[in-house]
Amino acid sequence: MFRVRQYKGHKINRRVPAALFAIALLALPVVAMARTALIATPLGNIEIELLEADAPKTVANFLNYVESGRYANTFIHRNIPGFVIQGGGFTFTGGNTAPGVVRFPAVENEFKISNTRGTVAMAKLDNQPDSATNEWFINLADNSANLDTQNGGFTVFARVIGNGMAVADAISQLKTIQTNTTFTDLPVINYTEGNFLTVANLAMTAITVDAVTPPPDGFVMNAGLNDAWYNPNTDGQGFFITVYPNIGMVSLAWFTYDTALPAPGATANLGSPGHRWLTALGTIQGDTAVLNIDVASGGLFDTSTVIDHQPDGTITLSFADCSAGLVEYNIPSINQQGNVPIQRVANDNVVVCEALSGQ
Repeated sequence: MFRVRQYKGHKINRRVPAALFAIALLALPVVAMARTALIATPLGNIEIELLEADAPKTVANFLNYVESGRYANTFIHRNIPGFVIQGGGFTFTGGNTAPGVVRFPAVENEFKISNTRGTVAMAKLDNQPDSATNEWFINLADNSANLDTQNGGFTVFARVIGNGMAVADAISQLKTIQTNTTFTDLPVINYTEGNFLTVANLAMTAITVDAVTPPPDGFVMNAGLNDAWYNPNTDGQGFFITVYPNIGMVSLAWFTYDTALPAPGATANLGSPGHRWLTALGTIQGDTAVLNIDVASGGLFDTSTVIDHQPDGTITLSFADCSAGLVEYNIPSINQQGNVPIQRVANDNVVVCEALSGQ
């Protein structure tokens, strides 16, 4: 058995199994997307974002195990509450053996990202920084003080997203048992001491990876577009645009204002006289996004008032480059359709946008 030392008594182990490891069926005394992947478990799904830009070789190694089927019928074989849960090491389909996962050659260490809570990293052999193969673990706590400073640092290649950590925490709260020297902290589900272990007693894992989406051709919306925009040919209206690349979304606020107070009894086609604004949110597809409009009206500055808002139509937002865009709108409630060419109010973010778009 090989171990990796960790401070404060904790260790990350990658055990080198013989051809088959026996699970003691008569249990001995009980002791205790970037791309995304989905780790399905009996307690729920754990979705992870693969950090290909930071650990390309390690991500490729992980994908090799998934796509080759070598992670089929694996299970969480180690649970240290407040530290890590660990999987990818062994398979089990019933019977009296738990074969070790057949390993590909070890991958070069790519430590870069700190082992904080919710990160996913590779286990490796003691004093061998480039020995990671098949076993991975999820950090249940901030383990950076331990795992970033030993054995070359443990390579983080993914991070848990969504509500995945709630599932990881639930697994960490399972009862653990020791069956032999291989499985000393094995989490079990509805297990009674002395019974045979079955698939239903283990935190089995089924890992799938999302399909690769080829990058779109041409300009792609990025966070360098975050700015105030306007049409210089019209007075009294503008747009605040915010791009969220990590989730592929963009939000827009379209507002109008009056240079003079409206006449008493004035009416407006959209909203209230003197105060008209709407917001919209949609999904990015390359240089374009289709946003759903929410129209709001009312409100007095620094005064408690009720603001009315209703869904109403769509906006198609598109950009030719980092300096010019187009807002195409369709607002059914007032039967208004048209388009507004826009440019930045200031050019402060142009250089950021061009750097992010590779221009």
